[in-house]
Amino acid sequence: MTLRATITGLVLVSVLQIGILAFEYLGAVYPLWSDVSVRLKTVPVDPRSLFRGNYAQLRYEISRLPMSLYQGSRSLRENERVYVTLEKGDDGIYSARGILLEPPLQGRFVRGRVKNQWRSKDEIRITYGIEAFFAPKREALALERGLRSGAFAEVGLASNGKAALKSVHVE
Repeated sequence: MTLRATITGLVLVSVLQIGILAFEYLGAVYPLWSDVSVRLKTVPVDPRSLFRGNYAQLRYEISRLPMSLYQGSRSLRENERVYVTLEKGDDGIYSARGILLEPPLQGRFVRGRVKNQWRSKDEIRITYGIEAFFAPKREALALERGLRSGAFAEVGLASNGKAALKSVHVE
């Protein structure tokens, strides 16, 4: 193998690795660049983690939904991708209207994964990848206290339903 072939191979591998990292990063921030933004009601959680840094753990009203909202015929599996259709309330907060296995053709929706750890027949638990808000220590602690009195999250939505957390506001 020649020196030129070795250098070309190393350059191609490096470009591939940088491309993969850039793709992952862009996929995570793409919803923040979209013009679509929704407000979701949060519910309090008491997190503790020494390894993840300073953050406030978030849970949403749309994180636990009644099975009656599911509009499919087969049972849902753990970690299955679902699409939760959203409806804007009079207060500007969005709430769940339905649970689908395919993205709807119109309207606002958020993409999530089924996490039924308790296997309740009447309730479904869904995570959206927006359950932690990282902030400086004092801000995270203040936010954690504020979440107990009520708060909402500003969430960016991409056209495919992927969500990204923009900000959290205490009422």
